[in-house]
This record gives sequence, C-alpha cells and structure tokens, in this order.
Amino acid sequence: MKKAYIEATSEKPHRHFIEADGAKQVLLVALYAFVLNIGLSVLKVIIAFFSGSLAVAASAVDSTIDSVASLAVLCGLKLSTRKTRTFPYGLYKIENLISVIVSLFIFMAGYEIFRRALTPVAKPTHITPWIIGWLLVGVLFTLLFGQYAITVGKRMRSPALIAEGRHRQADVFSSFIVLLAVILDYFDVKIDFWGLTIDQIAAGLVVLFIGYAGWELLSDGMRVLLDASLAPEILGKVQKIIESEPMVTEILWLTGRNAGRFCFLEADVRLRTLELKKAEKISLKIEQEIRQQVPLIERVLIHYQPYARTYLNIAVPLADTTGKVSTHFGDAPYFAFIVFRLADKSIVRQEIMANPHTEIPKAKGIRVAEWMVEQKVDIVVAKENLHNKKGPSYVFADAGVECKVADGDDLSIIIDGFRSEGQR
Repeated sequence: MKKAYIEATSEKPHRHFIEADGAKQVLLVALYAFVLNIGLSVLKVIIAFFSGSLAVAASAVDSTIDSVASLAVLCGLKLSTRKTRTFPYGLYKIENLISVIVSLFIFMAGYEIFRRALTPVAKPTHITPWIIGWLLVGVLFTLLFGQYAITVGKRMRSPALIAEGRHRQADVFSSFIVLLAVILDYFDVKIDFWGLTIDQIAAGLVVLFIGYAGWELLSDGMRVLLDASLAPEILGKVQKIIESEPMVTEILWLTGRNAGRFCFLEADVRLRTLELKKAEKISLKIEQEIRQQVPLIERVLIHYQPYARTYLNIAVPLADTTGKVSTHFGDAPYFAFIVFRLADKSIVRQEIMANPHTEIPKAKGIRVAEWMVEQKVDIVVAKENLHNKKGPSYVFADAGVECKVADGDDLSIIIDGFRSEGQR
C-alpha cells in the first residue's frame, strides 16, 4: 500500500517573533536571577563580616553556590537556542540538564540546612537592628523573585526558570532560619521543645520541602532527558485537533516528547484521499491548528496513509421513516445511515436519524453537510444533484465525501443498487 511522509513545516509569519520574544524574556529573567544571587552573596558576606555570625556566613556560602547555579542556567538558556550540523534538532535539552543540576544544588542546600540545624550555632557577637533589617530585605526579595521566576517559567514552559524559581523558594526557608536565629539571639530568647530548638524544628520542615522540590525537578528533568512522552493532557488536545479534520478517518498513533520548553510531535493518520498534494495541504492545515492551540511547538511530523476502505458508510435523505427518499437534502426530516461490509456486501448497521437542522432558517444544506461529515459518511445519495449546491458540495469536496444521485424513490432500491455493483 502506498504510504507517504510529510513534515508539516508551514509557519505563521509572527511565530518567529513570538518565540524570539519568549526566548529573550527567559534569558532576561535568568540574568535577573544571576544578578540577584550575586547581590545577596555580597550582602551576606558584608553582614557576616560586621556581625561575626557563623549562620550568616554559612548563608553567604549558599548564595554563592546559587550564583554559580544561576550562571549555569543563563549559559544553558543561551546555548539551548542554537542549532548546528552536529545538533540539527537544537540544544533544547540543555535546559532539562540544567534543571537536573539545579536539583542537585537544592539537595546540597538541604544538606547544609540539616547540618546547620544539628550544629550548635555560635551566638552572634554584634547583631544590630539594621543587620536584621537587611536580612529581612534579602528574604523578601528572594521570595518575590522566586514566585516571579516560576510564573514566567510556567508561561514560557521553561523548566530551567521553574527550577530557578523553586530554588529561590527553598532559599527563602533557609534564609528565614538564619533570620530567625539572628532575631532570637538579638533578643536573647531561649526556646527548647522536647529537646529540640525552634531552629531544629524549622530546619526539619525545610529539609522535607527541599527534598520534595529537588526530587520533583530531578524526576521531571530525567523524564525529558530519557525522551518520556508528553503529558496526557497535551496529547489529548492534539488528538482532538487531528480528529476535528474531516479528511482524517483514523489516527494510527500519536506521540510526542519535550526538549527544554519546546514540544516535538509525530502522528500517523489515515486520510480520505489518494492525492499527494491534497494530503500535503491537509497535513499543513493540521499543523497550523496545532501550533495555534498548543504553545511552543517546535516540530510537527505527520505520516499519512490513504484510507483503506473495508466498510462503506452511506447516507440517504428520507421523507419519512418508511424509507421514502426525500426530494430535498437540507429540508429532509430524516436520514438513513447504512454501513456496508465490502467483503460480502452485507449490511452491518442501518439506522434512521432525525435531521437536527430542520428548524434552522438559513444555510440548512451546509449544516446538514457538516453533520454528515461528523458522522464519517463516505457517500451521500440524494434525489438532488448536490454538485449544483455550492454550500454542501464545497463541504463534501473538502471532506472527501462522494455525492451520487438516487436512481429510485425508496431506500430499499438504493440498498439493492449498492449490493449489485460489481466494484467496491
């Protein structure tokens, strides 16, 4: 059987501008993260120097590690947009690789917090209100930026930015522990709860959060690196888009994968046509619909096979339920639907359905024709020559539905005619 492969490559003119703007925004947020981490590192080093606090010094080390991680994110995002002969599909997966690396940094931060909670913290020697104030400013900036990075990352579907945002949120808890310890030491407050200090209890909760966030990033990143399938909701949406195309009779398989924040899709479908040019036009139409409704699609590859008929679906307009053929198409009160098995010319299914569009004042023919297409009809047999009706003929031609003129006035005569045909 003839089989063809078509890669749908048509693109709307504004698509490049949208993706360019998206990549620019992602890079800008990554740059903000790097600058923020550098600023926090410098701030905490200065505070540690003047206060003599070991807790703040340890937090400064964490921020320095975060700066290195942010630099990796920035470099990775920059490299991920490049395509070369060696990497013709792009370096999008660098983002996912970075999210895995960032998850390891999160685990390191969790270990540092856990170790700090179990180690007696030396009392700060020179804690002043302005030191507490600057630490609080650092916590607030980290919290707000973390939420901002996650929001942008989800909108742009950037795993690296989401990882950056979650890392910042984990740092909020780490910084809060340091801030709380400094405040308690400033007021000389001693808290002991069943042998555990408030620092140790809070540290335990933070370590649990960090462990969960780190594992989520690690597992998501590894799924993409190992070419796991796209999320079911995305594939389901793409399936509905393909099935809405009248010329598609069957989806043989549909698969996809992520690479960074972009999606790669591949489908094998049966089309109601043997013409290569028409099949290419249909595949490009499907590709455009997918790009409009599903964000950040990098490539859509559609394989198509001509429709191999084993059954024949026939629709006939009826004047009544007794089988009398109607002289009108759009105004027919009923339609008969007959399914023939071509191998032995037997009737597999036969039913009569009421026309749902009889009350529509205008464009009945078009609405009924569209209804026929939804029922996956192969042939419409009517007393009228539907080729002379522009609306229905256009709908049927676009969907590959054949129109024939009825030879008799009764449904049984039409059925006998199909049974006696030598072909099909």
